[in-house]
Amino acid sequence: MLNIDSLEKGIVLDHIRAGSSMKIYDLLKLSEMDCCVAVIKNAKSNKLGKKDIIKIEGTTDVDLDVLGFIDHNITVNIIDNGKIIEKKKLVLPQTLTNVIKCKNPRCITSIEEEIDHVFRLTQDGTQRYRCIYCEQEYQDK
Repeated sequence: MLNIDSLEKGIVLDHIRAGSSMKIYDLLKLSEMDCCVAVIKNAKSNKLGKKDIIKIEGTTDVDLDVLGFIDHNITVNIIDNGKIIEKKKLVLPQTLTNVIKCKNPRCITSIEEEIDHVFRLTQDGTQRYRCIYCEQEYQDK
């Protein structure tokens, strides 16, 4: 049986869709942080069948907006003194910066490398994102 110790202080990202943890690891730039990170893939879950879990030790300074975009069903537990002190509910962020890229070849972001890729949530109730420069709708594939 695999045993990962509990955290004294940090964040536990639970109920991650199985197979999505490495994408989240990259988007949160966890490799650049100077802290211990445990990625657990394909853990048994009564709710999901299988799930991924990420434990981040010692820090609570993580951009959670990215998580709301990836999967708003992820459970975010803030840990202090070995206990959950807060559970955060994720929502779709209004703005995403450098999380997704505009695929329009005529967009200024395709020409100018220094410009941030910024997408805003549409206000028409469809919960889609559009590039702020060219209005191109983001499509996952």
